[in-house]
Amino acid sequence: MRRRVVILDDHALIRHNLWHYFDGRGYEVFTFPEPRLCPLHAVQACPCPGETRCADLIISDLDMWGKNGIDCIESLMEKGCKLRHFALMSGYFSDADLARASIIGCALFTKPFSMDAFAAWVEQVERAIPPGRVLHDWLQISSD
Repeated sequence: MRRRVVILDDHALIRHNLWHYFDGRGYEVFTFPEPRLCPLHAVQACPCPGETRCADLIISDLDMWGKNGIDCIESLMEKGCKLRHFALMSGYFSDADLARASIIGCALFTKPFSMDAFAAWVEQVERAIPPGRVLHDWLQISSD
């Protein structure tokens, strides 16, 4: 079962490093420098039929051009996204950011973050992925 991750970060080096990390673990990796370039941002409702999912986890920077990472994740949830494995990265989290992230169940990583802690979270997520889960075809997401 190939896993899938979506990475949203406006820093190319971070996207590259995370792409390399997940690719090395056998993931299908989608990276975007800003949420509005991700097909999930453009849809009005979750495009994943039945029990399919768009990805196994989504990792987002907190502060990107034009959109806050928490806003992006909340928007996906409001659209009916079934995915529940989200992480936020930032050099600084305000008390308000921490409260909002806690409500939606995001893992938090302060940049520069410990790869050991990050890898432990990824392994925890991998153990929680249902064995029979099906991933939705991203080509259909882009054309819906």
